[in-house]
Amino acid sequence: MTLSQILTPQIEKAVLALFEVTIDKVEFQATRKEFEGDITMVIFPLLKVIKSNPVELGNKIGNYLVENVPEVEKFNVVSGFLNIVIADQHYLDFFTEIKDKENFGFVTPKENDKATLVEYSSPNTNKPLHLGHVRNNLLGYSVAEIIKASGKKVYKTQIINDRGIHICKSMLAWEKFGNNETPETSGLKGDKLVGKYYVEFDKAYKVQINALIAEGKTEEEAKKQAPIILEAQEMLLKWEAGDETVKSLWSKMNEWVYAGFATTYKNLGVDFDAYYYESNTYLLGKDVVEQGLTSGVFYKKPDGSVWIDLTEDGLDEKLVLRSDGTSVYMTQDIGTAIQRVKDFSDVGGMVYTVGNEQDYHFKVLFLILKKLGFDWAQNLFHLSYGMVDLPSGKMKSREGTVVDADDLMEEMAETAKNISEELGKLDHYSAEEKAKLYKTIGLGALKYYILKVDPKKRILFNPEESVDFAGNTGPFIQYTYARIQSIIRKADFDYSNVSTTISLHQKEKELLKQLELFPEVIQNAAENFSPALLANYTYELVREYNSFYQAVPILGSDNLEEKIFRVQLSKKVADVIESAFKLLGIEVPERM
Repeated sequence: MTLSQILTPQIEKAVLALFEVTIDKVEFQATRKEFEGDITMVIFPLLKVIKSNPVELGNKIGNYLVENVPEVEKFNVVSGFLNIVIADQHYLDFFTEIKDKENFGFVTPKENDKATLVEYSSPNTNKPLHLGHVRNNLLGYSVAEIIKASGKKVYKTQIINDRGIHICKSMLAWEKFGNNETPETSGLKGDKLVGKYYVEFDKAYKVQINALIAEGKTEEEAKKQAPIILEAQEMLLKWEAGDETVKSLWSKMNEWVYAGFATTYKNLGVDFDAYYYESNTYLLGKDVVEQGLTSGVFYKKPDGSVWIDLTEDGLDEKLVLRSDGTSVYMTQDIGTAIQRVKDFSDVGGMVYTVGNEQDYHFKVLFLILKKLGFDWAQNLFHLSYGMVDLPSGKMKSREGTVVDADDLMEEMAETAKNISEELGKLDHYSAEEKAKLYKTIGLGALKYYILKVDPKKRILFNPEESVDFAGNTGPFIQYTYARIQSIIRKADFDYSNVSTTISLHQKEKELLKQLELFPEVIQNAAENFSPALLANYTYELVREYNSFYQAVPILGSDNLEEKIFRVQLSKKVADVIESAFKLLGIEVPERM
């Protein structure tokens, strides 16, 4: 339990015993550096129910705590603040309890608890994953892992947008210009090869548009009448009609893309428990619309189209079925959500990791599902995030517009290599060890830089800044972890039995206080769907450790009990860094 959790009921008892008043909330804050204390109670809110001056009130509560609560050693009152000093024994007992505990801070899911389904990635099959997908994947994966650590069962999923005109464009261009090129013959990853032909289609399309404009057509007419777009539209109709030749080409090129995506996901360190494909889900939801018409949730217009009126809820009217009976995206999303609960019967809520341009869409979707009467619709969350920008000229994609995810990861490893070589940190490593470490540092830098920022905020991603070995960065935290591993390797004595009676240095207490917060941080990060809370906690823990490292001798102490305790404390800090970074999808190196 945290200090606030331990002290809250004791302070409530104190107020009841001293003043015969019941309070339902106790306000705490960190003790200011210039005052002695481990945690501070704010007295002012009590003045609303107890007529007294704040100093007198603080002294009475402080004396009660010293006399009745073993954890409280002493106190001081400054104005309306009660600074509470916690006894060393509390911290020693806490450390004894956690020092050998595997997965400290993690909660095991209960057998019959409802699961949460987290959707992320959800790419189109006409191009490789890009920088925007990187943020999406890192956020979705980390949120899923954090929710799991908080004690809930989690399913990780995505829906792959594998149908539509954009897919047909790549297919048609490959037919026209591809000369039967394959990933094997070209040496290109499958997703990059298909993406190449999407670009080729666009080039040919622009040439035809310009030719038609030169013949006197308007730009709008030219876009609609260009032969290549008409052929792509014809191909889409054939796909929807089940044409065997088109379907065969579609399957072949999609398999290329899936193989390419799988490589990117593996390199990025993310995974999935289930996959959904739009080619299978695009007809879902139509039956639900019919049911909703019967129950009065939806209504039909004279042209036969089906709508829902959400104006009373502050939204607008929304189309759910076209007049020709075909679905819109909203229809598919309604059907897919319902299908997922059928597939995973223990799902009690879902998290959709999708960019903030879709904020309105998800408001509508969640409201419709509630109106349709699904109890799990109360537990739907849109993990909305902002775009990722790069400083101009820092990184260029092969097409010159979008930064490819594979290129970004390669560039991050290269940036880590250049900075590490400048600092001369890895002179004793083999070439193979260096390459592996550059990847670990580069990818850790990328992930941490993105995940430490609140998801809602737009990010300006600076590769060089992210691989700084000082400050709030992934490599700084990785380096501290590696430093602790070095201390543990050098400890040439038995450090298994920790004394429970030693006096604690203030820096040790500060470090133990930070460790105490870890379980609560996991719960808060899960409740708020925010890896940033966990990332910034880890940075604060590392800062606290480095302050401890500078202030007290560890292996150099003359006192064996102190040495043993400090090595064990260092080891536990490393364990928590590793656990926290695992939830962020980041590896920690044993040496740096």
